[in-house]
Amino acid sequence: DRPFNLSYHYANNAIKTSKYNVFTFLPLNLFEQFRRLANSYFLFLFILQLIPQIASLSWFTTAVPLVLVLSITAVKDATDDINRHKSDKQVNNRKVSVLIDGELQSEKWMNVQVGDVIKLENNQFVTVSVTTITFNETNLKVKQALTVTGEMGDNIEALASFTVEVRCESPNNRLDKFKGTLAVNGQTYSLDNDKVLLRGCTLRNTEWCFGLVIFGGPDTKLMQNSGKTTFKRTSVDHLMNVLVLCIFGFLASMCSVLTIGNVIWEVKEGSAFTVFLPREPGVDAPLSSFLTFWSYVIVLNTVVPISLYVSVEIIRLGNSFYIDWDRKMYYAKSDTPAQARTTTLNEELGQIKYIFSDKTGTLTQNIMAFNKCSINGKNYGEILDYSGQRMEITEKTPRVDFSWNRLADPKFIFHDHSLAETVREGNSEAQAFFRLLALCHTVMPEEKKEGELYYQAQSPDEGALVTAARNFGFVFRSRTPETITVVEMGQQVVYELLAVLDFNNVRKRMSVIVRSAEGKLTLYCKGADTIIYERLHSSCNKLMGVTTGHLNEYAGDGLRTLVLAYKHLDEHYMKEWMQRHHEASTALDGRDEKLDELYEEIEKDLLLLGATAVEDKLQDGVPQTIEQLAKADIKIWVLTGDKQETAENIGYSCNMLREEMKDIFTVSANTAEGVKEELAFALEKGLELELLRTACMCQTVICCRVTPLQKAQVVQLVKKYKQAVTLAIGDGANDVSMIKAAHIGVGISGQEGMQAVLSSDFSFAQFRYLQRLLLVHGRWSYLRMCKFLQYFFYKNFTFTFVHFWYAFFCGFSAQLCLDTHYWTAVNQFFVWGSLAVYFATTFTMFSNGMFLIFTSAFPFIGTARNSLNQPNVWLIILLTTLLCSLPVVAYRFTVIQLCPTVNDKVRHKLRKEALPGPAPRRPPVRRISTRRSGYAFSHVQGYGDLVTSRRFLRPRKNRPALFKQTDSPLVQNQPQHYRTITEEPEQPMRH
Repeated sequence: DRPFNLSYHYANNAIKTSKYNVFTFLPLNLFEQFRRLANSYFLFLFILQLIPQIASLSWFTTAVPLVLVLSITAVKDATDDINRHKSDKQVNNRKVSVLIDGELQSEKWMNVQVGDVIKLENNQFVTVSVTTITFNETNLKVKQALTVTGEMGDNIEALASFTVEVRCESPNNRLDKFKGTLAVNGQTYSLDNDKVLLRGCTLRNTEWCFGLVIFGGPDTKLMQNSGKTTFKRTSVDHLMNVLVLCIFGFLASMCSVLTIGNVIWEVKEGSAFTVFLPREPGVDAPLSSFLTFWSYVIVLNTVVPISLYVSVEIIRLGNSFYIDWDRKMYYAKSDTPAQARTTTLNEELGQIKYIFSDKTGTLTQNIMAFNKCSINGKNYGEILDYSGQRMEITEKTPRVDFSWNRLADPKFIFHDHSLAETVREGNSEAQAFFRLLALCHTVMPEEKKEGELYYQAQSPDEGALVTAARNFGFVFRSRTPETITVVEMGQQVVYELLAVLDFNNVRKRMSVIVRSAEGKLTLYCKGADTIIYERLHSSCNKLMGVTTGHLNEYAGDGLRTLVLAYKHLDEHYMKEWMQRHHEASTALDGRDEKLDELYEEIEKDLLLLGATAVEDKLQDGVPQTIEQLAKADIKIWVLTGDKQETAENIGYSCNMLREEMKDIFTVSANTAEGVKEELAFALEKGLELELLRTACMCQTVICCRVTPLQKAQVVQLVKKYKQAVTLAIGDGANDVSMIKAAHIGVGISGQEGMQAVLSSDFSFAQFRYLQRLLLVHGRWSYLRMCKFLQYFFYKNFTFTFVHFWYAFFCGFSAQLCLDTHYWTAVNQFFVWGSLAVYFATTFTMFSNGMFLIFTSAFPFIGTARNSLNQPNVWLIILLTTLLCSLPVVAYRFTVIQLCPTVNDKVRHKLRKEALPGPAPRRPPVRRISTRRSGYAFSHVQGYGDLVTSRRFLRPRKNRPALFKQTDSPLVQNQPQHYRTITEEPEQPMRH
């Protein structure tokens, strides 16, 4: 009932990721830009230049650069926002089939409402967050519909008349959890994450799916997670902000010094110049000093870098292109180049002090292979000679022949023939071992052709274990929401799936409860050894000791281990437990806690079957990379969820731990008192500083059994107390929190998807590329930025100090020493000089002579010279120059003709008319300030000739002569050579 659902005013499905629209762009963008201190300062400076009394420079000298900087940034922001608008429009206008008035109608995504029933097809994006109603499955996916709704299939009439009430949690950003209930026909069913399709997902290997919309647009979990990412700033950014603040203070100091100088000069010397520099009326000494201060703020404004931020961003963008174009960081096997996903952190790469790395998929390949196993206390997977000594396995070592199994994976490799013989002989423990591997998992099978099985696993570990069971005669064939089909030694067996106790980072185990064809109920469980051992029956103590020895051997070889166990269940107890499980799964409050209690209750008194060992080989070049980074005094910490022995072995394999390190110690304890002795659980308050102090004294740190949250806590601990630049590198979703916590996050695009890459600042395909990213690109970017900043501030300070020193020679009158003509000439010299040097270097590097010296380094000779020999190149250069210059010339000519300035009119009049007679001499007015701001910035001829002419000052008839001495240089119209002019006292005014 669409009108009924609309009455609740749920959020519609239109999304908006853009920041601006046509009306808000200008005010919002200007507001954001003026939050930068430098931009606000130059706006303030521009306002000062509009005040005639203190305007030392024309207003456009500040307005033009400020407008240019603001325009460049605005264009960049507008371009980004336009792309966001296009993306929003594209997404909102996608089509989807919606069930309206008993018919499937094509609707835009933005028009889909909460409560609608929509139809999704194979390879189609999920429009909104929906709970699945029906599936037409080629095979079961991770997401599945409730059986009560799945029975409707694609019956449009049944779906149109279908009435249901859904109660669920409020919108949130938890992607891994969902709590809700579905009530239909008086019955209540649990809705969890397995019953929900989230917006942004893609439907795969499923012909169609009907779903009920529960969240739309901004309420979907995808949009709830699209909040603002933490903005990362480099140490250079912080340095520039400090420098700008210091420059402001320095500018204020210089202006204060010059203001004091102006006061002293005006009192002692200023009165001698009142003859030809009349004072302004109403200006006294305090006001003159105040105006002089602000005049010098304008004159010395060049010390504050207005173009610094824009220039830095351009340099960073260029440095990021160098990373993107680096062929030595390109991985051909997966066609994956390096990518600088953030362009503002390049120079920070050259200052890394700590690297935090995941192990699986980062240091290793994350391509798992079933290597060894322990079944009922017997070790399998090793090859022994006649004397009982272990033999090294090579490519020439004979492999186990699985030709007897027509469903075996031809790529699977195993060398211990005794295991295959044990299984084929009907050993009950061995068969139960592989039966568990074939049932206890969340792998999805796909069979495109008869006998050709493809497994889609959420983790490579599960895929390797299910493949091993497949080759040893227990083939996981297919599944439905209630059943699992396994081919056991050639015979097809269907198990009823009663419950799945799924894996998570807290439980560290997974269990399934199945009913066999004979009606026997069994719980199969696999997980970490420490977790499973706590739940074993006391009768397994002896077997547990033997298995533990095998696990230590596997961990010593760097293998990933799991322990397998099972338990037979009573029918009556299982029925009662399932009822409580249903009540807990349908509860909206405390669902997770109630389910955990039930899981703990049933996963007890397990019987040990054995253990598995999966190999995850190191990536190419990992030991050499770690060695080079250690030589650069970069400390590497490995944070992994593996057990201690596995982590130690990987540490030796990748040169983090070396044989000469005799002081290797392990921190391991389970109590606070033990921690203080051995420093485990040290991320708790009160112990974290002790952990940090001890760890920082070590050359290598390896943290085992850590959760994703603890990885981020370790990174934040170092960031907070060491004040060092940190880098985190990982490849999976469990590394995202660590990557976001570090100053720089690096994602490896490997076997675990793109979650880490999407959250990272830089990405590539192999760990060994980290060496080049830091030691080459990081170092070069940092050196380029430092040299640029040195030159930039040198240039600004040099130009400013010239005016500061000139103030001592112009009476502190806020006049300019170098006008804009000079400064423009200097800038032009450096611009064109840089181009000349660039072309000269290019011609030299690609010349025939250089090619003869370094033949292999320059495969293309004379490219620059040969291209400039072509006439069309010079024609294009000429036309481009003319097209860029002519509009400016024409505009200036037109403006002079149509809107001449006062100076233009005066010069035109002087050419046609004789000079006018001198103006009558006015009585002098007492002058306090000698500042004439606009005088020094005038670009036209002054009136010096007129001042020194005899017609300029004509004495009045009734006024006594100012100078009674007839031999005075002023009377004789001669220049005065550094003489102090003395005035006669004025006659008192009569009233």
